[in-house]
Amino acid sequence: MAVISRGFFGRKREENPELPPGQYLTEDFPVLSAGPTPVVDLADWTFSIQTESGEVHAWNWEQLNALPQEDIHTDIHCVTRWSKLGTTWSGVSLDTLFAGVDTTNAYVMVHSYGGYTTNMPLADLMDGKAWIATSFEGEPLDPEHGGPARLLVPHLYFWKSAKWVHGLRMVATDDPGFWEQNGYHIYGDPWLEQRYW
Repeated sequence: MAVISRGFFGRKREENPELPPGQYLTEDFPVLSAGPTPVVDLADWTFSIQTESGEVHAWNWEQLNALPQEDIHTDIHCVTRWSKLGTTWSGVSLDTLFAGVDTTNAYVMVHSYGGYTTNMPLADLMDGKAWIATSFEGEPLDPEHGGPARLLVPHLYFWKSAKWVHGLRMVATDDPGFWEQNGYHIYGDPWLEQRYW
């Protein structure tokens, strides 16, 4: 069952060159989840990248936070039509995490605590396009927004920025994840309004 906060319905679309087509500007941060918020103890938290060979690269919470941190200033766009401009996050670049990972597969399946999945091309995680975010607006990431850590892929609709991220699995084909199996677009470019199939 989806969890929806106020702010998802009844807003007027806006004509603003900073907004993708069909989006409206919000000042708050609405919450939409595919299920209940998982409780993740930092002592048990891990993030991993599994390659097609079965090799696993893994980090616990302390190891992740010991890696170089980046501040990210970006706009975010939800498929439910809200956009939030000028947000500030911090986290670890996927470029850093993929250093030393040997893969020839072109796609990734993202896995979250709680069972959520989403798919995307590996190219959309590299070259400064994606992070494992651990803070928002200078504060630790709230559980309702994906804390302790979420994937942040701001150039795609926000369902691709998986909350409570647990790991990435390299795959050979772009098979659909949770929302993609339920009618959402396989890619999700907000500027092309790739909302649904």
